[in-house]
Amino acid sequence: MLAVTLGPIVWQFLTSLRGRTENVYDGVLPSRPTLGNYVRVAESFPLLQYTGNTLVVAALAVTSNLVFGSMAGYALSRTGWKGRRSAFTVLVATLMFPFESVMISMFLTVREMGLVDTLVGVWLPGAVSVLNIMVMRAAFLAVPREIEEAALLDGAGEWTRFTRVFLPSAKGALAVVCITSFMGAWDDFLWPLLVLTDSEHYTLQLGLKTLAGATTVNDQRIIAAGAMAALIPMMLLFFALQRFFFKGVGEGAVKLRATARHPPFPLLEQPSCTTTAALPNTASAGSSRSASHPPSTPAPCR
Repeated sequence: MLAVTLGPIVWQFLTSLRGRTENVYDGVLPSRPTLGNYVRVAESFPLLQYTGNTLVVAALAVTSNLVFGSMAGYALSRTGWKGRRSAFTVLVATLMFPFESVMISMFLTVREMGLVDTLVGVWLPGAVSVLNIMVMRAAFLAVPREIEEAALLDGAGEWTRFTRVFLPSAKGALAVVCITSFMGAWDDFLWPLLVLTDSEHYTLQLGLKTLAGATTVNDQRIIAAGAMAALIPMMLLFFALQRFFFKGVGEGAVKLRATARHPPFPLLEQPSCTTTAALPNTASAGSSRSASHPPSTPAPCR
């Protein structure tokens, strides 16, 4: 399974290192590895400009999904307001509609807003994903109820509980949202193709399409180098967040030991317990009062 998954990527990387005179299908390893194909990719089309445009769209998508997705997931995970289940059902029902069925209506909406041929128009449909909202909702539902009640007793408001209790407990879910939203914006091809008309606003995927379809460029080595240039940023992001990603969504609960050592809120001041010295028994030994009511000892402090 690993060979089937990583095999094409490894072959593509090795192909991008082959020289001009070397046959693509001649052996597995290149005889003379070179990085000249990557230089030729940068010379064939504005690679840095298209990469910058894609990074802008991806950064907007990651930020909006983290902010709005976590807020929506927190609202759907809290009880006490009517229509919560109905709203969640409607969100889940929207997953049944493929993107192609609403693509035309989304384009008309973006055109009426005057965002055609802009990077904002490319980002807007992917600003919030229903799947990311579901991931954040599941992570917030895993937070123990006792932690929220303790914060509530300490006087924490809704926003304080959200930012200082729930968000720190959902680092794994936040990493999942970050990676999936970045990949969705980075790999998107159909929507930018529909919205963008000026080549200066092209994303990297559209640039690779022009590279593969150019009449002057028909070298598989250059196409492989361009595809690897588009793959490297996603691999770097995954390796940077893999420590949080593999924790999973269900492992984002607040650790009780860490909370006890470093509480997110100042604890309520407990009443100081005072020890009272036992009063000397001044009654006589034969007194029935002293025998029936011995001097009481102070209760231990809790």
